[in-house]
Amino acid sequence: MVTNITPVNTAPGLEGFRVPSATRPGPAQSGTAAIAVADLTKSYGDVAAVAGLDLEIQVGEIFALLGPNGAGKTTTVEILEGYRHRDGGQVTVLGHDPERERKQLKPRIGIVLQSTGVDRYLTVSETIEMYASYYPHPRPTDEIVELVGLAAKRDTRVLKLSGGQQRRLDVAIALAGDPDLLFLDEPTTGFDPSARREAWEIVKNLAALGKTVLLTTHYMDEAQYLADRVAVMAAGRIVATGTPEQLGDRQTEGVRIRFRVPERTMLPADLQGQTSTDGCVELTPDDLSQTLHHLTGWSIENGIELEQLEIVRKSLEDVYLKLTGDRAVLEEALLGDPATAARPR
Repeated sequence: MVTNITPVNTAPGLEGFRVPSATRPGPAQSGTAAIAVADLTKSYGDVAAVAGLDLEIQVGEIFALLGPNGAGKTTTVEILEGYRHRDGGQVTVLGHDPERERKQLKPRIGIVLQSTGVDRYLTVSETIEMYASYYPHPRPTDEIVELVGLAAKRDTRVLKLSGGQQRRLDVAIALAGDPDLLFLDEPTTGFDPSARREAWEIVKNLAALGKTVLLTTHYMDEAQYLADRVAVMAAGRIVATGTPEQLGDRQTEGVRIRFRVPERTMLPADLQGQTSTDGCVELTPDDLSQTLHHLTGWSIENGIELEQLEIVRKSLEDVYLKLTGDRAVLEEALLGDPATAARPR
């Protein structure tokens, strides 16, 4: 069962933050694409890492790109960042071709890699100020340290920071130039549960500032909590796109009703499902609303309590594993091309 997590709608600590000057290049207007990709291809020898990928990410969106190792995620992101040549296709990032107009694009993006090498003997504030000096319109250091939760450590040397604090500093460095678009590569790998939650709130705060975020992660709960939309990549293509709740028809396909009734209770024939190992009855209805209405009506009419009554939907991880692990599903998603489905990257 999917645990429902209520999204954070406010961003504590953002009061008083500077609105970017009208003289600096601002983000595109809401409703426009921050990233637009059509028929992107990239091969290494005879191995197709990216095989006709189409993708669109809107301004202000937190977008999670999921996929197994070798699916082509890293190659795709490096092309979007302007660090890798593409073989074919159209790519636009914040209105620029990242390969041909990297100089114009670079000041408008921030990148958080899985690990960042910084001078261990600089303080937190010195590190941020050094990177901010490379940009024409940097964000004030005081705002950045507040945003990433390092205000109390601003005068601490990098070598004295914990692993989680160093990761916060990585995000701070990416924010130094006040970018419109951030690329976050596995931002919470190696974090304990508490540190992961804190990192999630930082990402939510970025969205509250109007930033567009492209996130790659192997954690399904992270994508579930953070992303406005999710894309699953396999064999060099996008095989599914949607909100975390809608991906793979999670809301309708394979939905089950679970409940427990007192021992020796005789259920109506049309409400007799499978009994699980914990003693709960499980129904897989064709019409969820009708079956639930029938079940609760029977319960009330007969004075029988339905204990542990719940509606169970497939988790995001269930959908992900089906999309990336089931060859038949993968071939269908890739337009029935078995050769493409067999590619290792």
